[in-house]
Amino acid sequence: FKTLHNPATFIQKVLTPTEFDEFEAKKGQRAYEFLAGHFSVKESYSKAYGTGLGKKLNFQDIEINYDGVGKPKIVKHPFSGTVHVSISHSDHHVVTQVILEGDN
Repeated sequence: FKTLHNPATFIQKVLTPTEFDEFEAKKGQRAYEFLAGHFSVKESYSKAYGTGLGKKLNFQDIEINYDGVGKPKIVKHPFSGTVHVSISHSDHHVVTQVILEGDN
């Protein structure tokens, strides 16, 4: 497992500009949880979508936001059906689940 030589480049690759603004407002552990959660949701989405991350789908094609009570929702994505998302994290782990419902 390689250590990141330039974390800022990685963060900007994973997060959309809107997500990056939200990330910058977070401090300490919350910032790491936010980044890990968004990375994991995007990875989970890409698997559910059937392409993985690569030429057909990249991190910038997917954007996560939160409703008034903090429930995550994917607001930008290429799937035409309904998207369900769940994020859970502890001090050292993040678990996400994405379900795509309907036809694309």
